[in-house]
Amino acid sequence: MKRILNIAVIGVLVISFSSCEKYLDDKLENPNLVKVPPINPLLATATYETSMNQYRLGYNVSYLAQYLASSSQGSDGDIYNEVDYSTTWRNFYSTMMNISEMNKLAEQNSAFHHLGVGKVLMAYNLNMLITAFGDVPFSEAFRGLDELTPVFDEQTTLHARSLELLEEGIASLSRTDALAEIDVPSDVVHGGKVAAWLKTAYALKARFLNQLSKTAAYNEENILTALESAYEKNEDDAALIAFDGLSPWNEVAVDNENLNLDGWLSTNIVNAMNGTTYGVFDPRLPLVASLTKFGDYRGTRNGAGRIGTGTDNEESYLPTNGYFSKGGAPLPLVTFAEMKFIEAEAAFRDGDKETAYNAYLAGIAANMNKIGVDEDDKNTYINNAAVSVGKDNITLALIFKEKYVAMMLNPESWVDMRRFDYLYKDFQLPLNAALSGFIRRLAYPSVEISRNGPNVPAITGLDQRLFWDQ
Repeated sequence: MKRILNIAVIGVLVISFSSCEKYLDDKLENPNLVKVPPINPLLATATYETSMNQYRLGYNVSYLAQYLASSSQGSDGDIYNEVDYSTTWRNFYSTMMNISEMNKLAEQNSAFHHLGVGKVLMAYNLNMLITAFGDVPFSEAFRGLDELTPVFDEQTTLHARSLELLEEGIASLSRTDALAEIDVPSDVVHGGKVAAWLKTAYALKARFLNQLSKTAAYNEENILTALESAYEKNEDDAALIAFDGLSPWNEVAVDNENLNLDGWLSTNIVNAMNGTTYGVFDPRLPLVASLTKFGDYRGTRNGAGRIGTGTDNEESYLPTNGYFSKGGAPLPLVTFAEMKFIEAEAAFRDGDKETAYNAYLAGIAANMNKIGVDEDDKNTYINNAAVSVGKDNITLALIFKEKYVAMMLNPESWVDMRRFDYLYKDFQLPLNAALSGFIRRLAYPSVEISRNGPNVPAITGLDQRLFWDQ
């Protein structure tokens, strides 16, 4: 699998958008560049790089969601100073250009299942971009030399477009006349299973529709309908299952173990799980966090930096044997547990507290089963009075709290935090935060400002709310 990925990355036409600098360099310096690459290597690159984009964005915003905290005092990523995410931006547009090329080839060759996967992947990348940056280039973004300074499309239009792409993907995946089969090793998310991609398309549809909870477009019934065709069990989850080198969170843990300090857990997530905030110890904590030399779990306050030396286990980190950070650990993209929490929220907003409560409990159980919590420990936690509150006492706060834990390190969790206005119990601003309130968006990267400046929208600050967060 690693060899396949290397071949795909090296031999496939992958054009970086960022004002097309890399594209121009490749065209000018390599006249023999493959112009019509084989479709399965394109698929390998598309599935792998989309998954890595989820990790790249997830790593960046995990400091904002306070899953992670910097070991250095006053780190820009911790305290809401502007951070230049040019590399992440380049990776997204490089991946999306690759998907665009794959989709064109799929259409030309009636490879409808490849096209369906491509549409789903394009929707996923686009949605991650707009929920982080707002308006972004899309309609003119993949024309290569024909358009070097594309316009920024409005985020409202692009959110609708992400849903349209999912519908187009569902239609293509549902066709029975595809003239090319998906190569199993080239699909590093679902191993070529078309039915699994259909479920993921519906799962993403439920996620995207749920993002609109603050808008007039929010429709609980549409979300619940989408969920009927989405995941039914943990085994349906979309996850990156093969890696070109170390799995990404394992690389973070290995770096930290080698004293390149990284993967430090925030006080907020640790206290949410160790009993400090909610009065109940979460048995998932030992499976995702390192034990300190004091025999307990301690986080690092965002903005404060490390308390001790950084080398003596005074605080908790992502360990090299943790669920997310062990060697070869799959990278979760979309999960059954997430779907249950989306169901819980939609049902609650629709006035059906019984369905909401049952889905909330099912989401906790699904995540604990996935992570590998002992059955007795799982039951003890779920049966605790602070968790099993009964259908009449279920609240959005409980649903969002449990989803926050279950979605650890996933960038979609930052979307949830903004939808919920950061109203988690004892959730604090970073120490010496640069904003008076919580962060709401990312700044546009310097690579886009320098190359396409006239088209880059002006923003009022990192506390500027995106259209779905009003």
